[in-house]
Amino acid sequence: MLLARHGRPLVLEALRAELAACRTAGKARPAEALVHGAGMQLEALMRPHLRPVLNLTGTVLHTNLGRAPLPPEAIAAMVAVAEGASNLEFNLATGRRGDRDDHVEDWLRRLTGAEAATVVNNNAAAVLLALNTLARNKEVLVSRGELIEIGGAFRMPDIMSRAGCRLVEVGTTNRTHPRDYAEAFGPRTALAMKVHTSNYRIQGFTSEVDEKTLAGLSHEHGVPVLTDLGSGTLVDLSRWGLPHEPTPAEMIAAGADVVTFSGDKLLGGPQAGIIVGRADLIARIKRNPMKRALRCDKLTIAALGAVLRLYGDPERLVERLPALRQLTRPTAHITAQAARLAPAIAASLAGVATVELVPLSSQIGSGSLPVDVLPSHGLKLVPVATAKRGGDPAGKLAARLRTLSTAVIGRIEEGAVLLDLRCLDDDAALLAAFGTFAGAADPAP
Repeated sequence: MLLARHGRPLVLEALRAELAACRTAGKARPAEALVHGAGMQLEALMRPHLRPVLNLTGTVLHTNLGRAPLPPEAIAAMVAVAEGASNLEFNLATGRRGDRDDHVEDWLRRLTGAEAATVVNNNAAAVLLALNTLARNKEVLVSRGELIEIGGAFRMPDIMSRAGCRLVEVGTTNRTHPRDYAEAFGPRTALAMKVHTSNYRIQGFTSEVDEKTLAGLSHEHGVPVLTDLGSGTLVDLSRWGLPHEPTPAEMIAAGADVVTFSGDKLLGGPQAGIIVGRADLIARIKRNPMKRALRCDKLTIAALGAVLRLYGDPERLVERLPALRQLTRPTAHITAQAARLAPAIAASLAGVATVELVPLSSQIGSGSLPVDVLPSHGLKLVPVATAKRGGDPAGKLAARLRTLSTAVIGRIEEGAVLLDLRCLDDDAALLAAFGTFAGAADPAP
């Protein structure tokens, strides 16, 4: 049976490992036990390392948990092109070689008002490629208050250095004025850059130069403006009661020549870096040899195209785009869900933890509007303290939840595990996971 499922090389390797363990322990084991042990090894080996989890952290667009969930239309589009050949770089009308950007560019132009667009594998790549193309060996003006750092050690000064640009800081951390830019323009200035500070705020005695003013100043000097929105959204989120985030369309209308933003955050699509703007500048960016190294594959392009088409019907966007649906879930619905689930979860955790209904605050994203919170509700799991357990009961409980049939990922606060239900679309998924709690491994001390 093992041979039929896994093939001779893997089965032989597992059996040899079992025999080696017996020799090391100095104990003989029956053949059936060796085969069983080999089977357990192979089951663990063949289990996908990347697998679904339940995001109950309270952070909707969680970087470590894959950010935006994809809508069914995007998943279907990915499957359709994954199963065989596609016209990825083939123009069906002319029979000649095509451009993979053609599959999304029309929709990006329509939704942003830009003249042209291109797509790479994430927004960090988009910024790197744009800077390297438009300002290599030249100067880029950036306000000191916008020299951001985001997760994974992405620091704007470092990206500029890698792109071959010279950073010219203007203004101060909390106040930058038009005259600061005006005095900084010089013969080596290739770009003025605006960086949207989506993951922090500077408050108090502050001032900044808006995109329209900066564009006017820059264009007087013949210098284009690059705006990095980071977590981009294609619609005004305030229509659903969420904090307003600047859109690429607003930036293009204000005079930005190139705008970069992410596909897998507020946009609600797959990981991608999107670059829109003036046709001549986008054409230069596409000719950069680095573009090939940073380009998207057919699955990403298929998924992004499907998500962009959903934006053609903004009235139904909340229903059809999972990320936006989760962000706009009414608190009353989440509270009712918590009340429904609490008795069954309490029964699964009997003797291990008590379960309480608690109001919570959800976070929009770890790098996307992290300081803005949404009222939510969830379950507070309080470990039953015993002398035998000791150590970190909440940490051990959280670890045990990660071993369930579908890992349950919450957050730990003040000695309890909190499960924020904002992102739980299906009660059955959580109940099924907790149904395996009794057999889940208790983490080692």
